[in-house]
Amino acid sequence: MQRLAADGIDVVRVTYPDLIGTDRARDVLLDHLPSACDHGLAFCRAVYHTSPQGHVVPVSGGLDAGLPDITVRPDLDTLVPLPWEPGVASCLADVTDPATGLPAPESPRDLLRTVLDRCAEHGLRPVVGPELEYFLCAEDPASPSGWKRYSSATGVVYTAGLRADGDNHLLRTLRLLRDMNIGVTSGNHEFDGSQFEINLTHSDALSAADRAFRFKSAIKELARQEGKLATFMAKPFNDAGGSGFHLHLSCDSSSDEEGAGNSFDDPAGPYGLSATARHAVAGILAHAPALAALANPTVNSYRRFGPDTLAPWLIDWGLDNRSAMIRIPPERGSGARFELRLGDASANPYLLIAGTVAAALLGVLTGEEPPAPLEGYGYDTAKAAMLPMNLPAALNALEADTELTDILGKDFTASFLSYKRNEIERFQRHVTDWEFTEYAYHL
Repeated sequence: MQRLAADGIDVVRVTYPDLIGTDRARDVLLDHLPSACDHGLAFCRAVYHTSPQGHVVPVSGGLDAGLPDITVRPDLDTLVPLPWEPGVASCLADVTDPATGLPAPESPRDLLRTVLDRCAEHGLRPVVGPELEYFLCAEDPASPSGWKRYSSATGVVYTAGLRADGDNHLLRTLRLLRDMNIGVTSGNHEFDGSQFEINLTHSDALSAADRAFRFKSAIKELARQEGKLATFMAKPFNDAGGSGFHLHLSCDSSSDEEGAGNSFDDPAGPYGLSATARHAVAGILAHAPALAALANPTVNSYRRFGPDTLAPWLIDWGLDNRSAMIRIPPERGSGARFELRLGDASANPYLLIAGTVAAALLGVLTGEEPPAPLEGYGYDTAKAAMLPMNLPAALNALEADTELTDILGKDFTASFLSYKRNEIERFQRHVTDWEFTEYAYHL
């Protein structure tokens, strides 16, 4: 308290992720922080079941239970000042069910902890490096959505500076995120106009999820401050590609970070990879259809799939091959890892990482080898099976994958499936702009 006050902090923003990875929060005056830590902050559990449009979805334990509480306690180990909000520091929170004292069943952060505990039982400590892309939009009253791309420049893939970023959004954002101390390393303009990628350093899986969650929240908040919209939607524009959420994953063989070895490296193994790494790849491939529900969690996610998109829609892996779902970068030794390219930017970081790690663990426990790696350019259905190509199919695959859902937990899985199937029902009843344009004049 005294240190925060001396640093000019008088408000602490207590934040936690909901099911879709959106931040839920409460600003607490510094004098009341001890009470918030001791007794917790009361929120309605239905916050986990609330849609982006504010509808409470009928998920078990919410409406049917009379909208009970959850208890949210600040995790002061995660406290950081917000460089763009003078006097405000932010921290993550732990969420419990006051009736049981146990973590709330829908809590994404606790789900990841549970999966990581299972990994620790088998001597594995996952290390994750997140890569996220997003589009930046400016207001446009003439557009039906009210927004347009911030820049229409083309051919500016992998650039920096004013050529594709006339307002220096990237440079300004990088500096603010650096000062937030969430492990941002670098950034550049991405493939399409107004699309950016900012990279985060690798760390243990929980820290990586925490930092990716805070990164997404910060990017959106900084854009709002400037009257812009930053969106991590999978594919916001018909004439542009999608935004990915790629995960670089390796494992340390020990929970001791000092001197722990990379258990994915083996100079004598096939492709320079250890049996642990190869089995993990096989696990991801085996559970990829179910994993798609967490990695590609919206109706819009599947607009990103298709030939020549560099978004994987076949279940394959390759050595330094960006057309494969799993890419093995060329580094070995301490840099040995795989890059899962399946996820899109709309994924909840905690759920994407939890699902990926759980699938990799199942592969290690099963001990099967992956098929031969992809050679050449991919997207050939004669060479590999297809992923689910829409959200209903992915949800069905998740429900059917009992090995994976046993690790993720039955309560979480039931809530997630109920929430997402309601989303599909609402979409299927909605008349789209495409339908009106296609039919109204001629029919």
